[in-house]
Amino acid sequence: MSRSSIKLLSPVWTHLTKIQPVRGSGIYLYDADGTQYMDFTSGIGVLNTGHCHPKVVKAIQDQAENLIFGQMNIVIPPATVELSHKLDEITPPSIDRYFFSNSGAEAVEASVKLARHATGKQNIIVFQGSYHGRTAQTMAMTTAKYIYRVNYQPLPAGVFVAPYPFSYYYGWEEEQTVDFCLQELKTLLHGQSRPEETAAIVIEPVLGEGGYVQAPPRFMKELRKLCSEHDILLVADEVQAGFGRTGKFFSFEHSDIEPDIIIMAKGLGSGMPISAIASRSDLMDNNKWIPGSHGGTYGGGSAVASAAAVATVNVIHEEGLLGNATDRGAQLVQGLRALQDKYPGMVGDVRGYGLMVATELDSKETVKAVQQACLRRNLLILSCGTYEKIIRWIPPLIVDASQIDSALTIIEEAFKEV
Repeated sequence: MSRSSIKLLSPVWTHLTKIQPVRGSGIYLYDADGTQYMDFTSGIGVLNTGHCHPKVVKAIQDQAENLIFGQMNIVIPPATVELSHKLDEITPPSIDRYFFSNSGAEAVEASVKLARHATGKQNIIVFQGSYHGRTAQTMAMTTAKYIYRVNYQPLPAGVFVAPYPFSYYYGWEEEQTVDFCLQELKTLLHGQSRPEETAAIVIEPVLGEGGYVQAPPRFMKELRKLCSEHDILLVADEVQAGFGRTGKFFSFEHSDIEPDIIIMAKGLGSGMPISAIASRSDLMDNNKWIPGSHGGTYGGGSAVASAAAVATVNVIHEEGLLGNATDRGAQLVQGLRALQDKYPGMVGDVRGYGLMVATELDSKETVKAVQQACLRRNLLILSCGTYEKIIRWIPPLIVDASQIDSALTIIEEAFKEV
């Protein structure tokens, strides 16, 4: 059997391509033959600083020469301490405690466990179209697609689902959508999970797998108000939308609110496996979150991952990636809306903050055909949405204007072809 054969890999993974890259640089991947691919997937939002950013690589190399791992229950790696201070600089003033783990799902689980201990309540409310992970608890919280939970029932109880304010889906103006979704949430609190037993409401301020939908600022503000009135913790899942993806460090900033818990992963480590939850001292301290009741072997102990995360935050600051995400995102949206005018029967909607942009097409079949047409032109793009009718644009935040133009040229050629 050839050493490049994928036969030994489990078929439970799906694959956009069978490309086996040997090198990555910036927004590009290269295979063994030197073929260059424009990566507008960022590893599903992981590589916000691009492939192998020199400063991140240097931080990893330097840390690996000194300390790779120090288990948090035994010692405390200085790189992880530094990361806690670095995150404290970019989170809201009320946030001052940090817990580290390895993946987004682990961080979501940690947020649920913290919410239940800190409030003494059990139930969790999530939203239609949400994606929170693939563990048993996070599958129970995920409603974006059935495939993420198919045949894994029964899942943990105590999870309730409210409608997400997705105006394009409902066919309404934003104000009507917000009013409806707020009323349905209040009805849920009266009819299914009363406030006295609801520990947290967990929301993606921008839906990820559910379709790159932005919750309107009024909805987020009213949600914050409702949570405060009923002593329910507001949890912002920023796994895919965080670390500059939307033009701000965190997507909840677009609504000028402060959550009680922030979930982070993906873009935090520039490819290294690391996640975190951030919260307040009054929720984590004084035995609210019982010491020893949560933890893990690797969380916080991987000094290399922590060093990469510190370097990632530095790069986002030093290279102006928040501004670049905003500017390049505006360029991308403008170009896509011009194509919407040209192909109104194919392109139904274009939406997004920063470089987290959706193009909603007429069918799943059209999306698949467009993806393949782009792949033939060496552009990698992903789909999303419950009905898989959405192309999601999620390039590294270092992308430049000419690269956005190149991608727009390719997508137009793909539209013409299909």
